[in-house]
Amino acid sequence: MKKEVQTFLTAVMFYTRIPVPRWVNHDADYLNKATKYFPFIGWIVGGIAALVFAGANYLFNLQIAVLLSMISSVLLTGAFHEDGFADVCDGFGGGWTKEKILLIMKDSRVGAYGVIGVIFILLLKFYLLISLAPAQIILVLITGHALSRWAASTFILTHQYVRDTDDSKAKPVAKQFLVAHFLIATLLGLIPLLLFKNAYAFLLIIPVYLMKTYLGWYFKKWIGGYTGDCLGATQQACEIIFYLSAFALWKYI
Repeated sequence: MKKEVQTFLTAVMFYTRIPVPRWVNHDADYLNKATKYFPFIGWIVGGIAALVFAGANYLFNLQIAVLLSMISSVLLTGAFHEDGFADVCDGFGGGWTKEKILLIMKDSRVGAYGVIGVIFILLLKFYLLISLAPAQIILVLITGHALSRWAASTFILTHQYVRDTDDSKAKPVAKQFLVAHFLIATLLGLIPLLLFKNAYAFLLIIPVYLMKTYLGWYFKKWIGGYTGDCLGATQQACEIIFYLSAFALWKYI
């Protein structure tokens, strides 16, 4: 039980800025096992973002509430995934060989591609969310954060990690995913869809996984696999696709 608690706290420490006890460290074994809790981290981040939205929507208006909710999720993760998205935009936008792409993504500086990419993705999130009703926003925040993290975590099972940990500017990433852990992550990623109380909600898995599949093909084509930045970019892209798909679901079904 103690080891499982440490595994969960490792996930909290690695994927968020939430304080954990000092005895929790970056042990590679616990980090690999912690991947199964990645979607559950989405529950936490999405749940807190939803609470911030609900409180702010009571005090202010919808637009301010959505913006404060987005800020809370960025603060909770330390812009962990947004940073990965920016690095991927810079790397694949400015590099034409595997070596050059990896070198650009390793650079701590953010270039024009990264800045423009993050601006566009944050604007798209904002306008998608304010297009929904308050109750729908709460649903998609919790579910979108969980399902997008599940989609990103599947890379560890389906693709090869292409950067040595010692060569990375970021924390080490999990590089092993047991089938049992994958099943746990899948269960944690899909359970929030039950909140929709609509069988059609499970159709939202399709566009999310199609986005992951496309990104997997694209990353493999150019660099032969994935990096930690690729996982962050996938989470962001899949979150956006989920919001778009949920909007279409409520509008047309």
